[in-house]
Amino acid sequence: MEDRYLKGGFTLPGEAGYEGLTLELARRWGADVIRDSDGTKLSDEIVNAGYRIYSTICIIREHNAFAMAHPDAQQQTFLSSDAALAVEDTLVIQPLNGYFEEQFELNDTPDALPYWQVWDRTAEQEVPRDHWHYENGRVTVTHCVPFHRYTVSFLCWRIWEEINMYNHTTNHWTSEHLRQLDPRHPAAWDYLKNWLEDWCERNPQTNVIRLTSLFYNFVWIFGCDERRRSRYVDWASYDFTVSPAALRAFEAEYGYALTAEDFINRGQLQPTHCVPTAHKRDWMDFVQRFVSERARELVEIIHRHGKQAYVFYDDSWVGLEPNGRYFADVGFDGLIKCVFSGFECRLCANAKVPVHELRFHPYLFPVGLGGLPTFMEGGHPERDAMSYWLHVRRALARKCVDRIGLGGYLHLTEGHPAFVDAIEMMAKQFRHLKELHEQGAPAALPLTVAVVHTWGELRAWTLSGHFHETDSHVLIHLLEALSGLPVNVRFIALEELSEETLCGVDVVLNAGRAGDAWSGGSAWQDERLVTALTRFVHEGGAFLGVEEPTACPGGDSFFAMAHVLGVDRDDGRYACHAPWAAGETEQKPFTIYPNALGADPCLRVTAPDTQVLCMKNGVPQMTLRAFGSGHAAYLSGFVYAPENARMLLDLLLCLTGKAAEGAPLAASPVVEAAWFPFSATLVLMNNANDPVSTAVCCQGRTIEAELQPLEMRFMEIKD
Repeated sequence: MEDRYLKGGFTLPGEAGYEGLTLELARRWGADVIRDSDGTKLSDEIVNAGYRIYSTICIIREHNAFAMAHPDAQQQTFLSSDAALAVEDTLVIQPLNGYFEEQFELNDTPDALPYWQVWDRTAEQEVPRDHWHYENGRVTVTHCVPFHRYTVSFLCWRIWEEINMYNHTTNHWTSEHLRQLDPRHPAAWDYLKNWLEDWCERNPQTNVIRLTSLFYNFVWIFGCDERRRSRYVDWASYDFTVSPAALRAFEAEYGYALTAEDFINRGQLQPTHCVPTAHKRDWMDFVQRFVSERARELVEIIHRHGKQAYVFYDDSWVGLEPNGRYFADVGFDGLIKCVFSGFECRLCANAKVPVHELRFHPYLFPVGLGGLPTFMEGGHPERDAMSYWLHVRRALARKCVDRIGLGGYLHLTEGHPAFVDAIEMMAKQFRHLKELHEQGAPAALPLTVAVVHTWGELRAWTLSGHFHETDSHVLIHLLEALSGLPVNVRFIALEELSEETLCGVDVVLNAGRAGDAWSGGSAWQDERLVTALTRFVHEGGAFLGVEEPTACPGGDSFFAMAHVLGVDRDDGRYACHAPWAAGETEQKPFTIYPNALGADPCLRVTAPDTQVLCMKNGVPQMTLRAFGSGHAAYLSGFVYAPENARMLLDLLLCLTGKAAEGAPLAASPVVEAAWFPFSATLVLMNNANDPVSTAVCCQGRTIEAELQPLEMRFMEIKD
């Protein structure tokens, strides 16, 4: 490989005490930047070795002395006690029972107690204030209805920052338990700004400050029982942003007060997967503005000292929506995203910042996020790295980023030469892809897919967490497939769906479970929405529904778009109605992989002209139907795999009637191709663990290729 692919665009985690290893791997991997990681330092030898230096700062979690001196400046959250059953008219509840006592501490101050609530969950009624009282960590409820269930909603301090807590409990850290400060507290905010000013003055060697991340962590609630250590986690939730001061500021601005129940929501909290209430939307906007305003002040301090400010878009990122209306105002110089998948690469590349950087996995820790060994006995980090790279490279072939890198403890790579070799190869391939993109974009098919759900562009290329955290949801598999396909992808909020927003769209995709934010839930009760999408398909567009698309209560069908799809789910309403008899079509327009699809035994055909392309045990798995001048298709499920991604592409082409022209497609479904016309380069990616022989039509020529397992090949195509 040419010399120009040997160096640049790579951030290496250095480590004092391992100077020789740091500088050797910097050479092997072509690093131009060296960074510190949590718990590591960079020695003078590393700092003075001629590399740019990133320094990691978590602005809210390294100030225990201040937190102990100002306990009211710590961050808080609402929690709900587990439901307790009353068997007589008096009930005593200990609110924190079942929670991890090292994470939370009751906030029973006069400032907080007015926000506490007690609920009769059987009757779903708030218990009057004069029917309960608090004392010494216990809530006594009187006038109970026997055999009703009761809960206490309460404020508590978060006394152990969750990422630090995770590393202690998983990776056996033994350092001090770090607490977190709330930047809404005036004294804390003044302290943090002064601390950052002082840090910048004391660290002239740092070129880039890597903020990890900002103020509020995603919600991660631990329990006391090892069998359910992680009680609740939501990568995009706003529950940890609450405090009495914030609630008062919100009421003053919006003219109405939020209560604990707005966050607790009958004990279910407010996960991103649920359709948000109007109150939640207001709270999110309120927090986003606050975070962006405070973040801008930090960035101005950093810039004043001649340094750049990058933000790590994980951990304490809540309120910092890269696709939100306030993000660009902050003035970040770069965004860093840890990635396990292709859709996360697209999320990073989509951010409104000058520099986009990926932090690869596996992280250089003994144990991976899934709890399995990585850099320890029984681990195979080179296999892990390659499995993630297969996802990442296909997304980078469609839209590239500026930099890649790693994080963690560099010394753990000792004894793992195969991992070192794998990262060296990936770095070279990344630089080659980056160069191709700099010369011009890859060719794409003339096909635009609009993914429609509650969040729209605000949550483009994500659900709520990484692939391994949301892999049970069908939409994440669809996004993973789309992230590497040669099609254009847009994201539209359901409330914005109209003839105008659908202009230029070829296929509308809606996928999810009944009632969730991705399928849309009650949004489909709006007749204007149903009419707009019906008209879109009837006038020549295409609609693809997956799993329980447009599912909505109260209509004349379970799927609001059943009249277009020609299928519906029987939730009991069809018990006395005979279904249309349907058999599997013999002539298939493309290759179908049934294992990619789900099997809903309650699905039924509701129109005589619905074609069943695939069925299992007499139940449709994939259907196709003409509707007016357009078409609609239904999939009972979808699981990402290389061949299944190709099946999805074939289905999109079938729905639109478009020919596969403009971008090359390999004959083998496990091989993906990207054509860069400005550099006349064809990129082939074998996503299989076996050798593959395939043909690719490119520029009017048929190219035969023999690819090794998992090979990525760059081929110049001369006229």
